[in-house]
Amino acid sequence: MTPADIEHRFAFHAATTAEKRDAHGSVRQACRDLADQINEQVPDGREKSLAVARVEEAMFWANAALARQQ
Repeated sequence: MTPADIEHRFAFHAATTAEKRDAHGSVRQACRDLADQINEQVPDGREKSLAVARVEEAMFWANAALARQQ
């Protein structure tokens, strides 16, 4: 890994176009829909908490991929 790789990973990547902002919103909404479904259909407990946390993690990584693309 190069210093440039580290710089890129930790830099702020603003959504510079309406298309990128829409893509971020779409990913966020799809993940929210899944989290809502899990919340409604799965009994409370550790497994449910982990499932929702992983959906949240997937949202973060997907939005990072969108933001970091060049």
